[in-house]
Amino acid sequence: MARSRKSKRAAGALAGSLMLAPAVAAMRTPLLAMEAQDANPWRVETVRATTEKAAAVIEGAVAAQMSLFWSASNFWMELASGRTPSLLNGVAMERAVHAALKPSGKRVRANYNRLKRG
Repeated sequence: MARSRKSKRAAGALAGSLMLAPAVAAMRTPLLAMEAQDANPWRVETVRATTEKAAAVIEGAVAAQMSLFWSASNFWMELASGRTPSLLNGVAMERAVHAALKPSGKRVRANYNRLKRG
C-alpha cells in the first residue's frame, strides 16, 4: 500500500507530538508531588491530568468511529468508480487510527508547551 506524502507528513507530526509524552510526565511529576502534600482537595494539576486524558480518549474514539463510518458510507462509491474500497485495502484503518490518536497528540503538545513555559 503506497502512502501519500500528506499521510506520511501527518503521521510524522503525530508521532512527534506523542514522543513528547515522557517529557510531559517528567515535567508534571514535581507538580503532582507538591499537590500530594497539600491539604487542598482541588488539586489543579491532578484534576487536569485525569480529566484531559478521559476527554482525549472519548474524543479519539468518536473520531475513529466517524472515520470508519465515512469509509463505510463510501464503500459502494469507491467500488463503482473502479478503486479498491478503503475498508478492504487498509486505508480506512490507517485513517481511523490517525483520527483516534490526534486528540492525544494535541493535548500532549499543548501540555508540553504549557509546562515548558511555567
